[in-house]
Amino acid sequence: MFRYWQRRFKTGVLTENPQLDERLSDLRKRLKKGIAKHFAGSLAIRMVDSGSCNACEAECNALSNPYYDLERLGVHFVASPRHADVMLLSGVLTMNMLPHVLDAWEQIPEPKWCITLGDCPMLDSPIERTFAVKGPAGEHLPVAYHIPGCPPSPEAILEGLVGFLETMEN
Repeated sequence: MFRYWQRRFKTGVLTENPQLDERLSDLRKRLKKGIAKHFAGSLAIRMVDSGSCNACEAECNALSNPYYDLERLGVHFVASPRHADVMLLSGVLTMNMLPHVLDAWEQIPEPKWCITLGDCPMLDSPIERTFAVKGPAGEHLPVAYHIPGCPPSPEAILEGLVGFLETMEN
């Protein structure tokens, strides 16, 4: 047991990644600064799944764990579109979900933005346009920003949110 702790103190915890922690620290600062500037310190996001495999949602759920802790930075996922500033759209726009997505979009108060998450909303995925798939999200909604990936990692989602906030400055 003593040898185990000696080795552990020499090498540290092997799951730590100092470069990633440094990059995340920078992203957190930029995200918090952008939210304070454009949204008075609190960004409310309504996550809408329009027909996905739920991998993007799982990655968004990871943003709520203690390692990323988006709540501390002022990002809140809300249950009602009436309380949201931004719609975060994942999945392909299916025929059955399109009216519900558009209804949720209409309920978000102005000013509002749509951010697409993952490759599916832009039809960059293996899913093709058929009678059941109503095309890329940009044909039905004014997409302000796109976060690519299948699925995007939590770091990529943070980078995407920071990128969205930085586009608002232009």
